[in-house]
Amino acid sequence: MRADIVPGANFPDYELSDHRGTRRKLSDLQGQHPMVLVLSRGGYCPKDRRQAEGLVELHRELEVAYCRLVTISTDNIVETNEYRSGVGAHSPFLSDTRRIVQKDLDIAEYTDADHNPMIPHVIVLEPGLVIYKIYNGYWFFGRPTLEELRQDLRAVLKKCRPDWDITTPELKEAWQQGRKDLFYPYGKTYAQILAEQD
Repeated sequence: MRADIVPGANFPDYELSDHRGTRRKLSDLQGQHPMVLVLSRGGYCPKDRRQAEGLVELHRELEVAYCRLVTISTDNIVETNEYRSGVGAHSPFLSDTRRIVQKDLDIAEYTDADHNPMIPHVIVLEPGLVIYKIYNGYWFFGRPTLEELRQDLRAVLKKCRPDWDITTPELKEAWQQGRKDLFYPYGKTYAQILAEQD
């Protein structure tokens, strides 16, 4: 992985085609929310498929926790769509056949010349594409468990949600004063938040 891709740094705002062929920027997919970004070998890999199946279950929790999940692979659009459908996912899958991410991050899996994939990684991002944690998943057990991701997201949400602990006297007073911008959705309407979802 490139030396500057470390916790606290900003992750590049790649723009790639999604499983439907629509160009999408990571920052637009993330919005104001924490995000789990999966850099995948692709649908051909049984380890990646198993990981994706587990993430499908976690995605149901991410949706109600106002967090995002995005997967990037070097699969073409048809393979990307089949990978997404095959594991029953509803989150965005992005296609990087030109290997922009792989080359830019210096994560070519040189041990697999047939597929030329990325070394799998899972990156937990704070809002603003700020890197919180990076997992190297070349070996399956290098990848985070669902519980580890829950713990990471709990830590990120405590940092980025001013209303994390609504029991504080300051927040209770702010609510009574009508200062709703300190509470989710932080000055937006729920209609705006729903429109931002994939």
